[in-house]
Amino acid sequence: QLVESGGGLVQAGGSLRLSCAASGRTFSSYAMGWFRQAPGKEREFVVAVNWSGGSTYLADSVKGRFTISRDNAKNTVYLQMNSLNPEDTAVYYCAATSGLDSRLWSHQSEYDYWGQGTQVTVSS
Repeated sequence: QLVESGGGLVQAGGSLRLSCAASGRTFSSYAMGWFRQAPGKEREFVVAVNWSGGSTYLADSVKGRFTISRDNAKNTVYLQMNSLNPEDTAVYYCAATSGLDSRLWSHQSEYDYWGQGTQVTVSS
């Protein structure tokens, strides 16, 4: 089970840190990803990290602003979001994949487990 937290309302230019806590099993061998879905839009890839945290993959729209990290001892993944803008408003989901091909980590179908999502709202 994956449970996201840390969402909320923030002004443009502000920051938020989302957390994704895993329970029921260890995800230390899984790659982890964050996706988001804005109102009226399809869910889109945001960022992924490999099992060790040593390699990360970001969507162009968040490069330079978002950072993903993980603490396997705590079975938790973090998404640090800086310089937020209204276009970042969405429900953010974390997900876990056992897939080993990082080229596929931007695809939702690659993921085995999903959280319920946390709302992030950025006001202008």
